[in-house]
Amino acid sequence: MASKASTPPYPSAARIADSPCYTQYTASLKCLEKFNSDKSKCQEHFDIYKECKKKEREARLERNRNRSLFS
Repeated sequence: MASKASTPPYPSAARIADSPCYTQYTASLKCLEKFNSDKSKCQEHFDIYKECKKKEREARLERNRNRSLFS
């Protein structure tokens, strides 16, 4: 049986690599690696990632608000 590559029904079901915040996510991890897991040196990266995830969540909620179950 051949498996069909398809996109998830909604963005939150996607892998982290498919997220618009993937660049910020990887930058945070690289920072932690560079500074031997010293979180205090990477706070700026964490804040940027957190803000990106917040915007991503707001966009998803807005899409859901605009979607009607009865249309």
